[in-house]
Amino acid sequence: MRWENLTVESGGHSRAADAALFGADAVVSRTFDTPEFRGITFHEVRARSIINRVPGASRMPFEWTVNPYRGCSHACVYCFARKTHTYLDLDSGIDFDSQIVVKVNAPELLRRQLGSRRWQGEHIAMGTNVDCYQRAEGRYRLMPGILSALRDHANPFSILTKGTLILRDLDLLVQSAQVTDVGISVSVGFTDPELWRTVEPGTPAPERRLDVVRTLAEHGIGCGVLMAPVIPFLSDRPAQLRATVRAIAAAGATSVTPLVLHLRPGAREWFMAWLAQHHPYLVRRYERLYADGSYAPKWYQRRITRQVHELAQEYGIGPTRAGMPRRIRPPEAPEAPEATVSEPTQLTLI
Repeated sequence: MRWENLTVESGGHSRAADAALFGADAVVSRTFDTPEFRGITFHEVRARSIINRVPGASRMPFEWTVNPYRGCSHACVYCFARKTHTYLDLDSGIDFDSQIVVKVNAPELLRRQLGSRRWQGEHIAMGTNVDCYQRAEGRYRLMPGILSALRDHANPFSILTKGTLILRDLDLLVQSAQVTDVGISVSVGFTDPELWRTVEPGTPAPERRLDVVRTLAEHGIGCGVLMAPVIPFLSDRPAQLRATVRAIAAAGATSVTPLVLHLRPGAREWFMAWLAQHHPYLVRRYERLYADGSYAPKWYQRRITRQVHELAQEYGIGPTRAGMPRRIRPPEAPEAPEATVSEPTQLTLI
């Protein structure tokens, strides 16, 4: 077991080597007796690499990612990334929500890798596995160093987040947009407060996330909304879709992209347990709807997409392809030439 030698001391730390994951460097585990971190353990590691290549079979429309954290205190019951925690011999349920791996050397490591001759300055996506602006970021402050490195190397990037903490780094985003392509998307799948409290218990409320969109727009930064997930039978009624798209449009979003709930192994078991507790009458309907795998049937996905796109057109916003960067630049900011380097390299996970 990769974590079997770790012991936790409140307010202190313990050390254990894990050569398979983190080389010979120590893992430091910490807990903090503060309301926002109560019940959460942070495992501080020094990663070997921070730019990760997306597997070729992935549906993601990008090739490279940076993930300074593993596990996520947002605790979204549907999160597709839950299974990744099992690679650490942690479970995909409570452990995913409360055992957070922090790559404390992420900024310095990224700066070094961006400066390598083998790196070709390709687009880097963040927030695609777990949220880089989850609660832990308020303490560890990894993103300012990461954004500074990307800015200094004029490397294009995008961020997807449910976190309001991104506004802390507004100046860095604006500076980055003056030299490269930057895409910002906020995830808001629905605006129902009761559903939010049970299905996304560790996230800022939907209206607070829409305030992020509004604030970015007020500062000349375009921000799209990933309307995800649309949850079958819980957030997919026409009136609910209309209310969500209307709120997204009112916040000044540049685009809205719907994504129906998908239930990969690890997330599926956790979500179905939640469903049985909170909405037991829907369990059989979900078993039928997702009988063929992780994704809802194509006919259902097409119906939701069509409805959302029609509403977006009605409210004056349009769809965009997920993961595509959007230019974010103050008026008349100069465009910097792209940096080029030779020979690509495949970088490994931590």
